[in-house]
Amino acid sequence: MSERPEMYEGVDTIWMDGEFVDFEDAQTHVLTHGLHYGTGVFEGVRCYDTADGPAIFRWEEHLERFYQSAKPYDMEIPFEPEEISEATVELIRREELDSCYIRPVAFYGYGPLGLNPGNSPVQVAIAVWPWGAYLGEEALEEGVDVAVSSWRKHASSQIPTNAKTTGAYVNSVLASLEAKGNGYTEAIVLNKEGNVAEGPGENIFLVRDGELYTTGLAESILDGITRQSVVDIAEDLGYTVHDDATISRGELYTADELFFTGTAAEVTPIRSVDDNEIGAGTKGPVTDEIQTTFFDILDDPPAAYEDWFHPV
Repeated sequence: MSERPEMYEGVDTIWMDGEFVDFEDAQTHVLTHGLHYGTGVFEGVRCYDTADGPAIFRWEEHLERFYQSAKPYDMEIPFEPEEISEATVELIRREELDSCYIRPVAFYGYGPLGLNPGNSPVQVAIAVWPWGAYLGEEALEEGVDVAVSSWRKHASSQIPTNAKTTGAYVNSVLASLEAKGNGYTEAIVLNKEGNVAEGPGENIFLVRDGELYTTGLAESILDGITRQSVVDIAEDLGYTVHDDATISRGELYTADELFFTGTAAEVTPIRSVDDNEIGAGTKGPVTDEIQTTFFDILDDPPAAYEDWFHPV
């Protein structure tokens, strides 16, 4: 086995197909259907070290989406949600992690390599590891420089956009590679109509005249759980939120503020798009209030948000 990437250093165990196995033994066959055709679904979830101890953020919502994502592919996940939940909590305990990233994945395994995966078994794995700010710690304060990608987001009539499908993320990989190759931190992807969809792995919010706008589900976006959390937080703070917006590319350049949301990105300000400075080119006041409130909730969940956390 090649040298282990730094982010996995110290990780000893992975849950795979009902058993806890050593990290190095969590393997599958090279003729796995999901490897060749991208026939898998996954989730990205965070466990936070809260004032009440380690807790998984919006776990029930993530777990529900995990099973919903499998439906378009006739994928029967061979474990009940309760089993996945118990295995995840036990895995975090075994790894003695106060905070971590959680990656459940289900995929069609080793079987006949025809396009129809029906005769291939469904395999399931869960991994956890420490993972800090996805776009960098400094990005949370200073913001990121992004570019509109030349790659368009696939439409839901082509691949279900409400499912987290492994193969579909090739679209995101292309956009991210292009952005980084051109010196930007991240990309913004347009949909087939040329309107704003989202980032490669993030939803996007626009602030204009003190109100928030985020692209609606019909714009070929993933219905992000952090996105919905930020909608709820913003509304609780008294902001008007338009969560079914259509946003043109040109509106990005004239926005007062922009920010990404996502499990990995959390709440990350955008300071420029295609070298056009957004607002003052720094984290704006609305973004700052929402981001601060978001992290305050994660540190010490108030009663109003306690159902967002699944204790470990």
